[in-house]
Amino acid sequence: MFKGRTALVTGSTSGIGLGIARRLAAGGANLKQCGVTVVGFTKAAALEVAEHGITVNAVCPGYVRTPLVGKQIPDTAKARGITAEQVVRDVLLATQPTRQFVTVEQIAELTAFPCTQQAASITGAMLPIDGGWTAR
Repeated sequence: MFKGRTALVTGSTSGIGLGIARRLAAGGANLKQCGVTVVGFTKAAALEVAEHGITVNAVCPGYVRTPLVGKQIPDTAKARGITAEQVVRDVLLATQPTRQFVTVEQIAELTAFPCTQQAASITGAMLPIDGGWTAR
């Protein structure tokens, strides 16, 4: 399905990239990971390769309950003198209107779409999947 296409996967520093990479690699995609100046890099790369039928887009996730995030919850609760549930609701998800973590599966599905022929004209885009954070 993705053979011969290239996807830019972001979020590798939080563990999200691994789940996305596995999903895309299973479909035959070539993967590149980048965590530095994603917006500028995405736009520049998209313009550079647009005439060759290659699309470049960035996935911009909100909070994902990765193992790293899960390990930080008890420490944050202790430091702030609140419960783990309060850390999740009032600290981590306070700026996500849905008050829900974004799942790796949701990000993988969103990331797969720009690699399809139906999305051939989507390039240089930032694709937020953040529980409404950017709508605020």
